[in-house]
Amino acid sequence: MSRLTLLAAALAAGFVLPSAARAQTAEAAPGVVLDAVDITSSILPSRMEHVPGSTAVIDEQALEAQRPFTVKEALRSVPGVHTVDEDSFGLGLNIGIRGLDPRRTSRTLLLEDGMPLFLAPYGDPSAHYSTPLDRVQRIEVVKGSGQVLYGPQTVGGMINFVTRPVPKKGVEGSVSATVGNNDFRGWHANVGAGGERGGVMLDLLQKSGDGVRRGHDFDVREATLKGQLNINPQHTLLGKVGYYEEDSHITETGLGAVEYAEDRLQAPTARQDRFEHTRKSVQLQHIFQINDDVKLATQAYYVDAQRASFRQINEPGTLGGRSEMDRCPGVVATEANSRNCGGRWRPRDYTYWGIEPRLDFRHDAFGVPSDAVIGFRYHEEDIMRNQFRGADPRFQSLSYAQSFQNVNGGTGHREQIDIQVEAKSYYAQNTFYVGDWSLTPGVRYEDIRIKTDVMRAEGQPQNNPESNLTNNQSKLLPGFGVAWNGLAGTTVFAGVHKGFAPPRPDRDIDAPGGANTAVVSKTRPEQSTNWELGVRSRYFTGVGIEATLFQTDFDDIVIQDNGRFFNGGESKQAGLELGGRVDFGRIFRTAHNVYLSAAYTHLFTAKFKKDVASEGIVAGNRLPYAPKHLLSAAIGYQHPVGFDARIGADHVSEQYVDGANTTVENLEGTEGTIPSYTLFNASVNFRPTGSKTSYFLSAYNLTDREYLVSRVDGKFAGRERQVFAGIRYSF
Repeated sequence: MSRLTLLAAALAAGFVLPSAARAQTAEAAPGVVLDAVDITSSILPSRMEHVPGSTAVIDEQALEAQRPFTVKEALRSVPGVHTVDEDSFGLGLNIGIRGLDPRRTSRTLLLEDGMPLFLAPYGDPSAHYSTPLDRVQRIEVVKGSGQVLYGPQTVGGMINFVTRPVPKKGVEGSVSATVGNNDFRGWHANVGAGGERGGVMLDLLQKSGDGVRRGHDFDVREATLKGQLNINPQHTLLGKVGYYEEDSHITETGLGAVEYAEDRLQAPTARQDRFEHTRKSVQLQHIFQINDDVKLATQAYYVDAQRASFRQINEPGTLGGRSEMDRCPGVVATEANSRNCGGRWRPRDYTYWGIEPRLDFRHDAFGVPSDAVIGFRYHEEDIMRNQFRGADPRFQSLSYAQSFQNVNGGTGHREQIDIQVEAKSYYAQNTFYVGDWSLTPGVRYEDIRIKTDVMRAEGQPQNNPESNLTNNQSKLLPGFGVAWNGLAGTTVFAGVHKGFAPPRPDRDIDAPGGANTAVVSKTRPEQSTNWELGVRSRYFTGVGIEATLFQTDFDDIVIQDNGRFFNGGESKQAGLELGGRVDFGRIFRTAHNVYLSAAYTHLFTAKFKKDVASEGIVAGNRLPYAPKHLLSAAIGYQHPVGFDARIGADHVSEQYVDGANTTVENLEGTEGTIPSYTLFNASVNFRPTGSKTSYFLSAYNLTDREYLVSRVDGKFAGRERQVFAGIRYSF
């Protein structure tokens, strides 16, 4: 509560600080009635032609036409984005941009209305939560030099989920219900009221169903309350409170090679495996429109999350291609055996909060019309990681496992790590407008202090000096972009920026066993230099295209192999992104619109630049989980009576899964390649003209193709055919 009080006080300071400017503005225009500040919660500028980098916006109309099952399907329409169907509903979200490992989206910054979404943005950037599409108005993707305004993950790209605003004209809302195969069902209700003085809106949703593998059922619930208060024409206060809860039987352990060959959809310990996740969040924002040219926005946020996972298989396929019960040595993992054995609980607590004032203003201080941004963010995290293990079946209960707090040895309290993060971020950017040109230099400075204290490791207490370390890192991250708009409806852009991913403290711990053996290593953050050159155009009526050449050079990339992280040295990714849409209805000026859309990525280079003999890496080896080709294409038809139908295909080419580029599968299923695959999808929407009711039907993996998506912790099968239908009533 003291932190919430601090956030509220900081926001209140936003009213006091600019009081003189407010009075001056009021005197300058007596009797003039200004409109309330229009809140869009967007991270992109209103004039896209001046954005000096590759961007994409998936708006509400596109989301309704596609009717994606999860955010993964929606993002496949963006060039350069690779998503992985490890689970059916995106509960452990895997998104990679431009050849970066998609595992838990750890190198792609996820935001909701500008607020970070990870478990811990610096200390544990894992995406076990993303904004439900029911609340999303549009999705914004930024991959270019404009990333210097945001952080900390800037080596790949940034995705911002913009939620629906509070109603402005009375009572508005909607109710929707969805059902599908694999026992999927869900509902969403939204109601709000608003007017000149602001408004309030409540969102409620619940989704449940079966996962990719048998027994992997899930149940998620969320409640969100959003409000806006227009204090006067210059001051607007926004607030949002959210509560999310997940209870699923999804395990993060895959199958051994023999198990997968016998039945790729089995999950031997699914009935006991659990993943429980609760997330409470508060987001506040004060907008002070000082005058037409100056705006001060102060954002504050607070997130409290707990996740606890239970697994009975730690390493798959160790018994001749079949998995072993982790706490019952020599016992093959089966549903019957899982009932009579314990396992490992991993409860983890995360708290983070931050405050960020940002000043946007127009000026001509350099004799050139300019838009400038100056901002600062203070951010803190407190992470507590625990692990309990035991062979007794009663360890399937978290409360029983936690009764072994501080009990030493193989049965009891295996791990306890306290991580505290303090981060200060400073950024500035200026866009100069010179004729048809816009030049945008920017800089970001990250000052980070990560304190890691290994209090317990391998079942033993730790108090040696090496088990406690403070890692201080300071990095200057410049960027520069240029855009040319000399041709109508067309922007040619180029940019370069330094990318940054802070050191992950959970990767820095080595505890060979016994008391006082834990060592916390002081690692460096990942850094990259990101280049791009591209063009986007709507020169021809009904035709929109974008093409981008990109190159990313890593100074020191971190590679994952079967849950283990190691330094892979220098690397390089380079490729071509193509995206576009053609609306023949606009071209031929008819209300009957046939449209084509496509997004293609050719990652022609994704390689290590140096040998790492200890890991079997040879210069020139391809990076793991970096497919050379990604393609998403669709054809659709829109009828003026409110009918919209589309059919599409998504293609992913072959991938390596380790730095050594192993092609022969091992019994554990963690080595070998991932073959290429193509999936077909379709959707139909109907909203009669003038009606408040809409009907929709969507299907993914129409041909029910069998395909492999990951070998992290064993083999993971892709999702079966998923069909769902729904109805929505808006008022």
